[in-house]
Amino acid sequence: MLCTTEFLQGIFPEQIGKGSTTNPIHGIMTDSRKNQQDTLFIPIIGERFDAHQYIDQAIKNGAIAALWDKTHNIPEDYPDDFVFFLVDDTVSALQTFASAYCEHVNPLVIGITGSNGKTTTKDLLKSVLQNKFRTHATKGNFNNEIGLPLTILQMEAQTEVLILEMGMSDFGEIELLSRLAKPQYAIITNIGESHIEHLGSRVGIAQAKLEIANGLQTNGLLLVDGDEPLLDDWIQRTNVISCGISDTNDVQISHILLKQDATQFTFEANEQYVVPLLGEHHAKNASFVITLAKKLGMNAEDIQAGLMRLEHSAMRFERLIGKENATLINDAYNASPTSMKGAINVVKSMESFHTKVLVLGDILELGSFSESLHESVAEVIEPPINVVYTYGEVSAVISETVTKQNSAIEVQHFTNKGDLVRALEHKANENTVMLFKASRGMAFEKLIEALR
Repeated sequence: MLCTTEFLQGIFPEQIGKGSTTNPIHGIMTDSRKNQQDTLFIPIIGERFDAHQYIDQAIKNGAIAALWDKTHNIPEDYPDDFVFFLVDDTVSALQTFASAYCEHVNPLVIGITGSNGKTTTKDLLKSVLQNKFRTHATKGNFNNEIGLPLTILQMEAQTEVLILEMGMSDFGEIELLSRLAKPQYAIITNIGESHIEHLGSRVGIAQAKLEIANGLQTNGLLLVDGDEPLLDDWIQRTNVISCGISDTNDVQISHILLKQDATQFTFEANEQYVVPLLGEHHAKNASFVITLAKKLGMNAEDIQAGLMRLEHSAMRFERLIGKENATLINDAYNASPTSMKGAINVVKSMESFHTKVLVLGDILELGSFSESLHESVAEVIEPPINVVYTYGEVSAVISETVTKQNSAIEVQHFTNKGDLVRALEHKANENTVMLFKASRGMAFEKLIEALR
């Protein structure tokens, strides 16, 4: 049971209906088409829809109460035991409900943000902490002003640790989420270029990410990328721990070694860990997790066991087998210049493949910085990369730059996905690895499906 109508009445006292105050609420319904008994219907108003018009369907599919925008008329016919809780705005009410429920359950809350790596860090943290605590974490991309409160309301009443990924596209959004959740711990994985179109610069991006500190509880702790100069002013603060490669960090990682399917590294000079992901950046992501897990009383053996039981989110450096036994790396969930360069560097280190193919697409939401940031991706494209295929519009800049700087690499830009798939089929064999990386809007997973 999530709560009772009595709990809701304490938050939203203005109501219409004759339902009992002790009726149990077993879940939240935002999609009236889904059948779920004894739920609270929360009709969201979007740019092109208003879910209030689907109240009849929601009731038919199990809703026993609703948060209801006061500006909308109450339906003439509704069940005698149905309750409408009247609110000024249903999204704001959803957030208020989630915050109250979070305080009621009272888990230890951990917030995670960053331009890149927040989902991987969340996955690693969940994998480690669930060995000791009843843990609930963000699923999929439920990390915005609607998704995060829904994540909170999906946790069980016995939850001990709540891990919340916090995304944003503009100023003020992270602060809203942080003040809603009130984390005891927060992590900023890095500062990249994502959403620079709205935030103006990497300085602006850093400011927006640092909003996560505004909702920290008293004596809360912030973990940050200590190798990022834009965070230098914060590293000196008493409630901040810096993690990274530089020896100036509070927590230092060193001796990073990329293996066949894993990354090995030394933590604080005397502990060695292995994370089942490829890339130097994953060692840093893991360092946040290890540092926090130790703060919560876990030992090195249990932390390592948790890291190795990682269940990684789909389309994030996901290794698949394609036609002719070629290895396909699906890293197409999203992209920024930083994450694209990081993925390319990992492919360069994969020594067991004779042919290394990059399939790169447009990185969106870069605004006036788009051309220069796409061009910067070419900085890391060099042998042992053999082939670079790009698809889209601005990604043509990558191909053009690579062609100018390295004639040893086969380069081609495509404007048709069918032509691109056929070209990739000619490269496919058991000694070939292909990286697929682009912004989510480019739908690169369709290319991968065609090659499997």
